[in-house]
Amino acid sequence: MTSPHSEDLLKAVASLPSLPGVYRYFDAQGLLLYVGKARDLKRRVSSYFTRSHDGTRIGHMVSKIARLETTVVRSEAEALLLENNLIKTQQPRFNILFRDDKSYPYLKLSASSWAPSHTESTQGSGGSPRPEHYPRVSYYRGAVDKRHRYFGPYPNAWAVKEAIQLIQKVFRLRTCEDTVFNHRTRPCLLYQIKRCSGPCVGRVSPADYAADVRSASAFLRGETQTVLDELERRMLAYAEQLAFEQAAEVRNQIAALSKVLHQQAMESTSDQDVDILAVKVQGGRACVNLAMVRGGRHLGDRPYFPAHVEEGVVIAALDDDKGGVGVSDVAPTEPLAERRSAPPSVEQRVLEAFMAQHYTGVPPPPVLVLGAPVDAHLIELLTEQSGVRLHTVFNPREHRRAWLDMAQKNADLQLARLLAEEGSQQARTRALAQALDLPEDALDRLRIECFDISHTAGESTVASCVVFEGHKMQSAQYRRYNIDGITPGDDYAAMRQVLQRRYGKLAQALREDESGPTGPHRLPDIVLIDGGKGQVGAAKEVFESLGLDVGRLVGVEKGEGRKVGLEELVFADGREKIYLGADSAALMLVAQIRDEAHRFAITGMRAQRAKTRTGGSRLEDIPGVGPKKRARLLQRFGGVRGVAAASVEDLASVDGISVELAETIYRALH
Repeated sequence: MTSPHSEDLLKAVASLPSLPGVYRYFDAQGLLLYVGKARDLKRRVSSYFTRSHDGTRIGHMVSKIARLETTVVRSEAEALLLENNLIKTQQPRFNILFRDDKSYPYLKLSASSWAPSHTESTQGSGGSPRPEHYPRVSYYRGAVDKRHRYFGPYPNAWAVKEAIQLIQKVFRLRTCEDTVFNHRTRPCLLYQIKRCSGPCVGRVSPADYAADVRSASAFLRGETQTVLDELERRMLAYAEQLAFEQAAEVRNQIAALSKVLHQQAMESTSDQDVDILAVKVQGGRACVNLAMVRGGRHLGDRPYFPAHVEEGVVIAALDDDKGGVGVSDVAPTEPLAERRSAPPSVEQRVLEAFMAQHYTGVPPPPVLVLGAPVDAHLIELLTEQSGVRLHTVFNPREHRRAWLDMAQKNADLQLARLLAEEGSQQARTRALAQALDLPEDALDRLRIECFDISHTAGESTVASCVVFEGHKMQSAQYRRYNIDGITPGDDYAAMRQVLQRRYGKLAQALREDESGPTGPHRLPDIVLIDGGKGQVGAAKEVFESLGLDVGRLVGVEKGEGRKVGLEELVFADGREKIYLGADSAALMLVAQIRDEAHRFAITGMRAQRAKTRTGGSRLEDIPGVGPKKRARLLQRFGGVRGVAAASVEDLASVDGISVELAETIYRALH
C-alpha cells in the first residue's frame, strides 16, 4: 500500500536524530496541526507514519500532514518548555489548548530607597516627606520589576483588592500614587478613617513606616505569629519610653490583626503555598478549576476551559513514551502495579495538559493537590524546569480534602454553566442559518463579519469589523479602520471604503486560488451591515465591483420607532426583507453581533477623537515634562484638554515652565 505522504516528508522523518526535541506538523496550506515533544525524535515521529491509523482521529490528522519541522534541545525539560510556549502562541488544531488571555494579578510593594539608621529619630526625618521613603501597596498586573516586591499571583482582581484592604486596615500603608503623595498638604480621607498612617504629611516617621512594611510583608508570607510578636515588642518599647500614643496605635494594630486572624481561623493550616487543581469532563468539554492558597490563606479560584479536548486526548495517547504511566501521588487503596498499567483517563490527559502549559509560564508552589493522578515523569520535568521541588497529593485528607471538594464543586458548576451557554449559542446559530436558508451541516464553521460606522458630526470617522465564528465572538480577529478622504458624515462613502479595504485583496486572492471555498482564502458566509437599504446598496456596489457574491450581504434595519426587537433584515440580492420576531433566537444572535460591532466602533471613534483633539500626544510623551511639572500643569488647567487649550503665555506662567518649554508643549499638543 502506497503512503499518502510525499517522498520528501518520509525522507525527513527517516533522517531525524535520536535526540530530545519538539516537532511540528503542518498541512498543505501551512496551517499548524500539532506540536509535540519527545525524548527521542526519530522514534516518536516515526510512530505516526509506520503505524496504521485508518478511521481514527489520529489517522485524520496524519492524513493532513504535508510538512514537518523539528527543534533539537538539550533535555526533555527544555522540550517541555518549548512545546508549551508553541502551543500557547501558535494554537495548533489538534492539541489540548488552554487559552489564558490575561496575566495573573499581584500585590505590589514599591521599592524603598531609605533604610533606618541607629541614630535616626523616630519622630521624623526632617524636610518634606519623599515617596521613595514610604513604599506604596498597589494592585499590579504585567511584567515584574526586580526592584519592587510582589506577592502572589492571585487568582483574580478581587483577591488582590481584599488583601490590600487588609493591609490598609492593619498596617495602614499608603495606596496613593507618587504624584498625589507629593502634592498633599493635609491628610486625606483614608487617614481620617484610620486606613493610612499619613506619611505624605509626616504623620509617621520613615523608621516606623518601614517597620509596618516589614510586618505587612511577613503577614503576606503567612508569618502571622512573627508579626504579632514584633508588634508586641514595639508596643512594650513605646510604653517603656512613655510614648503612650504610639503604644496605643500599635495596640490597635494588634487588635485589628487578631480580628482578621480570628475571621480566617477556618483557613489557618500548616500549608503556606498550595495550588488545588480539580478537573471535570462532560459533553466533549472540560473544566480545570485552579484554587490558590498563599501564605496560608485561601484566595479563591479560577476556571479554565480547554479547546480541542477530544482530538487532543486521542492524539496525546500516541505520544506516551512508555506503555503505562506512573502517578505522582496515589490512592493508598489501589495497587501500584494496576495503576501503572491502566491507560490514562481523559481527566488525567486534560489535567496534565493544563499543568504543562500553566506551570511553564507561572512558577508552581511546592505543593499541588490534584483531582486526578498525573504522570510522575511530568512532575519530574516541571521540577527540573521550574527549580521548585514539587510534592503532589492525590486523594488528600483533612483540610486539603475540603479544599479539593470545594474546587471540584466549582469545576462542576462552571462546566455546567458553559455547556448551557454553548447550547443556547448553538441554538441561536442554527436558528439564524434556518432563517437565511443556509446549510446546517457545518455550523461550527459558520463565519459572520459585521461592519459599523461611528463618528461625531463627521469628526474622527471609524469603521469596525467584528467576527463571529465557532458559535462565539472572535475578539482576536476584530479590526478597526480609520476612514479618511470622504465628505465628513457620509456614512455610505465610509462603508464603501471599509469594504473595499477589507475584501479587495481577498477578492484578488480568491481569483488566483484554486483550492476553492475551503482554502486559506475564505469569505465570510454572512456580511452583516448595520443599516438599511442605503447602507446595503453601498455595500452591494463594492461587492459587484470586486466580483463577490452579493447574496452574502445582509443589512440590519431599525424597526418602527427604532425600537429594539423590531429590526428587519435587508438583502442585497433582491430578496424581500424579513422580520424575525422579537423573541427569535436568530434575531438575538444578529443583535448580539450588531451591538458588538457598534461598541467596538464607538470606542475606537472616541479614542481617535481624543487623540485628534490633543494633537496626538500626551504630556508624558513631551521631553522636559516630568512628573512634578505635569502635576502642576494638570492642577492649573484642570486636565489635558485644559493644557491643550492654554496659550504659550498661560503655560509659561506655571511654576517651573520656561517660555521655551511652554512653546514645546504647545507645539506637541496642536
